[in-house]
Amino acid sequence: MATHLLDRGWSSGRLHRWVRDASALPGVSLRDLLQEAADFAALDDSEFEVLVPFVSLPDHQDLAEWLPEWRPAPVAAAWFEGQGVVNRPRHNGAFLYRIQAKDAVAAARKAGALVLRLEARSSFARNGRGRLQPVGRVWVGNYPEPLPVQFPARGADVLALQRERTMYSITGSDRLDDALELAAPVNGGPPAPAVSGAWAAIESLMYHPGDKTDPSAGRAVAADRMASLVACSWPRAELTALSYRHKPPKPDDLSLALADAQSNAERCDVLVGVLSTPDQPVLTRASDVAARQRMANLVMSPHRELADVQRVYSGVMRRLYRQRNIVAHGGTTAAVALEAALRTAAPLVGAGLDRLVHASLTQGLEPLELAARAENSLALVGDPLGRGVTRLLD
Repeated sequence: MATHLLDRGWSSGRLHRWVRDASALPGVSLRDLLQEAADFAALDDSEFEVLVPFVSLPDHQDLAEWLPEWRPAPVAAAWFEGQGVVNRPRHNGAFLYRIQAKDAVAAARKAGALVLRLEARSSFARNGRGRLQPVGRVWVGNYPEPLPVQFPARGADVLALQRERTMYSITGSDRLDDALELAAPVNGGPPAPAVSGAWAAIESLMYHPGDKTDPSAGRAVAADRMASLVACSWPRAELTALSYRHKPPKPDDLSLALADAQSNAERCDVLVGVLSTPDQPVLTRASDVAARQRMANLVMSPHRELADVQRVYSGVMRRLYRQRNIVAHGGTTAAVALEAALRTAAPLVGAGLDRLVHASLTQGLEPLELAARAENSLALVGDPLGRGVTRLLD
């Protein structure tokens, strides 16, 4: 339901506020939520006025003043006054766009996409290259507060660079540094470069010229390998989070055992040992209860559960590969599934790169070595000779 509404053009922030407010109403039922969601999906776009001010706009007298959407600084100041904006930014003029969108936040993000296009165009100027500088916020007519011009990051986080204190060290693996550079647009760039860069990073690490696969599948083997890698990292990540959510009214045996653990891996082992017993972790949030049930199912049937997860992740990665082919080979930057593919794939790309960086820094493993370990662990999980669910990549 959420995916459908996002694809219809609603912003994630607006949907989050709607669900939060709706679930707080007394007597609300699932039927009510579904009916309201259907009403949301049926709504047409509205027109929003979005003011995008700039601190610096090179040659705006010659290049911008003739445009109908340009507002010189005094006119932009009058617009702020008419909207009742108290804390007005210092600026040197602004563009006033009329944007069709589902809600104000979605309109602001569309304006942010226009700013990215302006920045891309200005990078080709011979003189004054890089001097285009937006204020960093946009103002939507009749909306009470400014909104960021840059849309939120897509969730591709490589936390190993911080944990291992190598964020500013570039003396490690050149291949991984090259891949991180390729994937950099996935968090904040336009959709087409983000998809192209993300897949280029995956292919550079997960494909070998000697691979003998089905020719009709192209290089989709790289998608399957990345999916296996992320699937193997999933149990440890979810169990680690759950181990810190156990908050009993007073310390119990589980909390004492977790406190004695020397690492997150040991905390996960402790938690796995109790998931099939009555001594369950004490959780309050519904999302944590659902995660506990997922992990209990995993402990009971590790091979089946991980195979299902790997299959889903593989589908996500293969869709990213197809969208990249549409962009790179078809020359189409407005494919209907481009945003959806990026929204689902970006966090998984970040998780996979995180595992690859961590393995390189702590164990000296090459990407394809870790991918081979992941595939072997998935094949043997649940077997006495296989790795446990908390040690699939160790």
